[in-house]
Amino acid sequence: MILARVIGTVVTTVSTPDYKDHRLLVVQPLVMAGDVPNEDFIALDNTQAGVGDVVIINREGNGNRQALRNPASCVNSLIVAIVDSVEIAG
Repeated sequence: MILARVIGTVVTTVSTPDYKDHRLLVVQPLVMAGDVPNEDFIALDNTQAGVGDVVIINREGNGNRQALRNPASCVNSLIVAIVDSVEIAG
């Protein structure tokens, strides 16, 4: 799982049935100060997240299939939670 910020939305006219009733969002992984950020990617939203929200994303197929209750799902990145706050002790 990774933390990321939602930075945009994706609109499609035709998509796989696995995406029905879910939005596709563009997310940017969060990194510590001084670290090189990973590339942005698209994740299926399972939480009603919006642009600007910090979210937790599961990037493991079997876990996503279980979360969606669809054993044949083809979802690689799934938003599973909206984060209220993050505290890093150091």
